[in-house]
Amino acid sequence: MFYSIDLVTIAIIAITCIISFKGFQDLEFFDKYKFNIYGIQRGEHFRFFTSGFLHLDLQHLFVNMLTLYFFANIVVSSLGDVSFVILYIVSLLGGNFLSYLFHKDEYHYSAIGASGAVSGILYSSILLFPEMMIYGIIPGYVFGIGYLVYSIYGIKNRVGNIGHDAHFGGAVAGYATTLIYDYRIILSEPITVIALLIPIIILFVLMKLGKI
Repeated sequence: MFYSIDLVTIAIIAITCIISFKGFQDLEFFDKYKFNIYGIQRGEHFRFFTSGFLHLDLQHLFVNMLTLYFFANIVVSSLGDVSFVILYIVSLLGGNFLSYLFHKDEYHYSAIGASGAVSGILYSSILLFPEMMIYGIIPGYVFGIGYLVYSIYGIKNRVGNIGHDAHFGGAVAGYATTLIYDYRIILSEPITVIALLIPIIILFVLMKLGKI
């Protein structure tokens, strides 16, 4: 049921692939639309949005779009097409906004990819379908908690060439937007809601204390 694919999801995947392939072949296009601190600070705010449709290479693109394929229909089936698109965009922007907060003084910092948006869809799907099993063995809420805990570790220690802050920001945006759309989840799945909230609180406490 959840592996069927909606036309809206197909459209997002198709648009992302077209723009990503354009970026693979046109470095000027890639540089113009990627997330870049200096570019944003000189007024190019469109980069918060456009960078989510660019990818580094085929592997990067494939992983993000495959993850979107597996989890998108849970959100579409529960919230509808329009809400899904809004949640995707809010998660994309949320991920890049958190990246901006962490890197605003690093003028050469750049990033690309749909990971923030996809993280928001993943986290939303866990809230909407908490009994899901990731990889057939890991409860969804356990995976969600572990995902954000690892993201905190990655942000703090700058692990790999990965935008852990964008992943985290996208997940938080997806979490919040889903609860706004369907607040009944708070009453029906309070343990899941609270469990997924814990790493979010931890990150913002660490930020407030200057520990990250």
